[in-house]
Amino acid sequence: MTDTIRPFPGFPDGQLRFAAVPDLFFSELLPAIDDLAELKVTLYTIWRLQRLRREPKYLALSEYRADPALLAGLGGEGEAALDEGLARAVTRGTLLRLDDASGGEAWFFLNSQQGRAAFERAVRGEVRLAGASGEPAPQVTVARPNIYQLYEQNIGLLQPLIADELRDAEATYPPEWVEEAFRIAVERNARNWHYVRSILERWAREGRDGGARAQGDRWSYVRGKYGDRVAH
Repeated sequence: MTDTIRPFPGFPDGQLRFAAVPDLFFSELLPAIDDLAELKVTLYTIWRLQRLRREPKYLALSEYRADPALLAGLGGEGEAALDEGLARAVTRGTLLRLDDASGGEAWFFLNSQQGRAAFERAVRGEVRLAGASGEPAPQVTVARPNIYQLYEQNIGLLQPLIADELRDAEATYPPEWVEEAFRIAVERNARNWHYVRSILERWAREGRDGGARAQGDRWSYVRGKYGDRVAH
C-alpha cells in the first residue's frame, strides 16, 4: 500500500502563503466527515475562496471541474466524485448551493456570515453569477437537501418505521424548519428523530422565532417572496 504513496519533499524554505481554516472545521466538521471526496472538496473550497479577488466570493461548478489537480486528487471517478463530494457538503450544511434555471451551472457559497450574505444577495438578483466562461446566468434556484438526506447525514441509517414519520413531517413543516431543527439537534448532541420532531412541534405551537433565533440562524435560507424559486 505504501509503495503507491507519492513522496512529498516538504514545504520549501522562505515565506509561504497560508489558508485560514475556521476552528469549527476541526472541532465539528472533521470528526463528522467520513467521505474523502467531501473532505477534499470542503478544504478546496475554503482555500480557493480565499484566493478569489471578485466579490461576492463563490465558486461555480464549472470552476471546480476546470481544475485538473482537484479532479486528479479525487481519483479515477473524477467528476462523479466531485459531484458526490459537493452534494454531501451541501447536505451537511457546509456549503450553500444555487442552480441556474436551465440546470447548466451551479454556484457554491461557504455557509459563513459572509457567504450567507452573498448567497441571499444572489437569490434576490442583486449580483450576477458567472461560471468558468465568465458568462452570467439569468436566473437561479436554491438547492435544498430533503428530509431523508438530512436524517441519514445527521442521525444514521434510515429505518422503514421512521420513513413514514419523515414523510409526514416533510409534508407538514417548512423545509427551513426541518433543516434548522436537525442542526440544533446536532449542536446539542441529541442525534435522534424524536428530539428533532419535538423541536418542530414546539415551533408549530409557539412560533419558530422563539427558539431558533436564540441559537443563531446559521441556516439562513431565503424564504417569503423567494419561496417560488426554491428547489426541493
